[in-house]
Amino acid sequence: MNAPAGNRTRVCTVAGYYSTTRPLVLVASFTELSVLVKRTRKPSRRGSISRHQIQSQLRKCVVLERESKREMAIPILKAAISDSHEFFNSLSHTTRLLSIPKKRRLIVSASASASASAPSEINPLRSEVSFCVGTHLIPHPNKVDRGGEDAFFVSSYNGGVVAVADGVSGWAEQNVDPSLFPKELMANASDLVGDEEVNYDPQILLKKAHTATSSKGSATVIVAMLEKNGVLKIASVGDCGLRVIRKGKLIFSTLPQEHYFDCPYQLSSEVITQTYLDATVTSVKLLEGDTIVMGSDGLFDNVFDHEIVSTITQYSDAAEAAKALADLASNHSMDSNFESPYSLEARTRGFDVPFWKKVLGVKLTGGKPDDITVVVGQVVSS
Repeated sequence: MNAPAGNRTRVCTVAGYYSTTRPLVLVASFTELSVLVKRTRKPSRRGSISRHQIQSQLRKCVVLERESKREMAIPILKAAISDSHEFFNSLSHTTRLLSIPKKRRLIVSASASASASAPSEINPLRSEVSFCVGTHLIPHPNKVDRGGEDAFFVSSYNGGVVAVADGVSGWAEQNVDPSLFPKELMANASDLVGDEEVNYDPQILLKKAHTATSSKGSATVIVAMLEKNGVLKIASVGDCGLRVIRKGKLIFSTLPQEHYFDCPYQLSSEVITQTYLDATVTSVKLLEGDTIVMGSDGLFDNVFDHEIVSTITQYSDAAEAAKALADLASNHSMDSNFESPYSLEARTRGFDVPFWKKVLGVKLTGGKPDDITVVVGQVVSS
């Protein structure tokens, strides 16, 4: 007997855009997308000035530059990359999240020559890390033509930001498009990644993105933000999940939040709902060579953790690994004889075949047909 379908059948899709509020040069290919930041300086329209005036202004600029360079360098760089977010709509995509390192502070001498000590002579540069990301989506077989109800985004801000929102399809019974809420939620989160009030805090990012979302509906959601020093900060509401794999071993796993079986916590347009305060907030120190696997419940309901680890270790390319995991989850979801994580959990919660069938050796088995979203992030040196 197949596992129950549950009350939240969902489909994967995303809408795509790139921000153009700042001059970004985008270089894209099927296997790699790099974001290069380029600033241009407009020529002055003022009339010519004398040589004496130029020398005077240069002397002033030297003094001002010494006083303001350290304060202005980092904010300018942040402003230049704060809109460098990608909201993908391809089935398979690899993204190398290139990071612009913050300028280190220099000790400037008080001599007239204003010579500066080399950074390496003062403090050796620490290794900084970022994500190289691959994604793959397989929609529920019954909802391919309708576009789907899931959304995710990947951002190159700081060390990298990844997020998945899983729309709740029950809203369709009220003639509400279940995809609108998660898509708007992810679009708002993408816009707010570099917000000063967010302060690179995933829980506050959920708060502000949820507040800014006006569409009717609800979604489970997970956000992970990587600091360049390797600290991964995670905030999750519901049953989207994240795993961390290091040297072929699972070292970290998020846990789902639910009211009861197959009814997870979710952010919603309703007045009475879970909020950012209900999010599970965790952090884990990542090292170069680690891999994270993020996804909707369509992945984790159909693939065991040991299968995730064994699959990840077979691939060096993030996009290939993401596709392999999505394909595995899809195959399991359609196998009525497979003892999936979902069917095992259902049996432990009391959902099983009638007693007389148990006597005959029949038990509840099968995968869970669902939308499958997989995001694989490899930790690399910036």
